[in-house]
Amino acid sequence: MLASALPQSSLPARSLKRATRASLRVQAVAAPIKPGNGECPVFKDPKGRVIPAMCADYGFRSGAGRLYQEGYGEVPKDVWQLAKDNYRHELEALRRAVRYPAPDTRPPGSALGKLLHAAGGAVSSALRRLDGALEGARVLPPLQPPPLLSELETQEFKQIRAKLDALQLSTADVAAVEAARVAAQGDMESPLWIKAPFFALCWLLDVMYDNKPIEKFWVLETVARIPYFAYISILHLYESLGFWRAGAELRKIHFAEEWNEMHHLQIMESLGGDRAWFDRFVAEHAAVFYYWVLILCYLVSPVMAYNFMQRVELHAADTYSAFVDRNRALLRSVPPPMVALQYYLAEDLYLFDEFQTGSRHSPPRRPPCDTLLDVFLNIRDDELEHVKTMAACQQSTI
Repeated sequence: MLASALPQSSLPARSLKRATRASLRVQAVAAPIKPGNGECPVFKDPKGRVIPAMCADYGFRSGAGRLYQEGYGEVPKDVWQLAKDNYRHELEALRRAVRYPAPDTRPPGSALGKLLHAAGGAVSSALRRLDGALEGARVLPPLQPPPLLSELETQEFKQIRAKLDALQLSTADVAAVEAARVAAQGDMESPLWIKAPFFALCWLLDVMYDNKPIEKFWVLETVARIPYFAYISILHLYESLGFWRAGAELRKIHFAEEWNEMHHLQIMESLGGDRAWFDRFVAEHAAVFYYWVLILCYLVSPVMAYNFMQRVELHAADTYSAFVDRNRALLRSVPPPMVALQYYLAEDLYLFDEFQTGSRHSPPRRPPCDTLLDVFLNIRDDELEHVKTMAACQQSTI
């Protein structure tokens, strides 16, 4: 740039020749572009394309602790302080949930789901009266209404929230996709003690989260991370005790899988999957229980632990496929959340290819991420890669 600004007579001959030989090259770096006041965030991909992102974060934590954002990666406080802070935060959230219920909550469609929804409404009504009484007796501090959003967030929040609430997913759609897959590829072999908890898990999610796809996906992704962490724990224990020291490659693969599922979870959080206190209560307690079940399963039979997880990942892929088929046009009209853009379009896709053991000899995936439709297609493809990896882990080597 300096060479083009100076008179040619003032430049040495060698510099002039070099300046006229090659033009200036600018390398695009994938990164979020910080918005100004009243502007929505955008992301620049490695090719220099600017992709608009969702303005609002619909999660319960509203971006706090979201991947790649300011403050992420800080050293935590001690466990006592963390427990106290979380208790206060969740208590306030529980009180607001019963005193100021969300007006856009859709009731489930199944008979059992409606019954559970009605029972939950009765419990919430009783808790609302109890909270008011405790506040009146000064046992609990006065509760403030939910904070108001900014003008930009309110406008974008209403538009995108309406589209997210219009998304649909029925158990019949998932069953149809699963039946078509089994007819084309055949069903995988599993003993009864693996099939029974799997079908129980699927039935529970179908009943509790009928007509609530984003919330269902968030709960599913919260639980889906846990097996990989459980497998890493056992492999690390075996190495520490000297039982078996050939698990380094497995631990690396499972960490990459957990890293991938963590991004799926953060995407569902940004879409509002964790807004309800009850959903957080169910998912987080189920994750702890699920961890110890998988620990026991892996101790007894690593192959069957991988077999169980292959079934779970297959069901997840079928569920995402049915969801995309049902909501394709609507998903195409919604911009992607920033966490999805940073995960799928970053310059350095950290461990992105490591969990794809079934595609090691194929070119690396660099999926598009222009709309929310692309995001869900990418997540579906990720789950299919997990299926291949779980199948490979059931062999003698990976």
